[in-house]
Amino acid sequence: MAFRGMMARLGSGGAGVETVLDRPETTPGGSVTGTVHVTGGSVPQDVTAVRVALQATVEVESGDSSWREEVTFGTVAVAGAARVEPGARHALPFSLPVPWQCPVTAIDGWQLRGMRVGLRTRLDIAGSVDPGDLDPVTVLPLPVQRTVLQALDSLGFAFRGADVEKGRVRGSELPFYQEVEFTPPYGLRGRVNELEVTFLADPQGVDVVLEVDRRGGLLSEGRDVGGRLRLSHTDTDVRSVAAHLDAAVRQLGARRGWF
Repeated sequence: MAFRGMMARLGSGGAGVETVLDRPETTPGGSVTGTVHVTGGSVPQDVTAVRVALQATVEVESGDSSWREEVTFGTVAVAGAARVEPGARHALPFSLPVPWQCPVTAIDGWQLRGMRVGLRTRLDIAGSVDPGDLDPVTVLPLPVQRTVLQALDSLGFAFRGADVEKGRVRGSELPFYQEVEFTPPYGLRGRVNELEVTFLADPQGVDVVLEVDRRGGLLSEGRDVGGRLRLSHTDTDVRSVAAHLDAAVRQLGARRGWF
């Protein structure tokens, strides 16, 4: 029995956890719902908590080096302390709020390369290896975010890629931010290498943060950004949003002598 207890603490023969999502898709400001299924192992175990959290793959830069790491955010407790008996089965429903500034991982049915958000389930057992469970979650853009992307396309900006970087911009609430990258239209090439867009959404709307090129470190923590446009969640007219974006880019360009 002592050997079995030791093996359970090491993750062999211990309680298992599996999460079933109601839907694998959500949006910023939405929620992820589902059920955590806990199954008892070969020996009784005292669980201190069952938790779920979102997890994002984030790019970290330091000097000339860069690497990726997994960052959890938005953690909630599904259940508190309890004893899980051998062979017991427990179904624990949950609802996890999705932060408004959660990265978008797919647009119009296309998965953004390198964008990974998942739901991490943790079974906390004193002195044991957490078996854990990770389920992919697709985060779709809000209507106003989708409108911004369509408006940029109408202005001739071509989608290039996206990444999630560790750090903060002014107004951000998470320890990382997403950049959506665009190639500029023909008329700006040679003067503008790239337009990067960051969405900082909240219950009232979204700040569209504009950065041109990476030179100058405009999105470095503690410094202001190149340009910023505030939109409400009802701003879903592509032509109107395109006009606002065009004006914002031109204003930024005028300050830098592009025009």
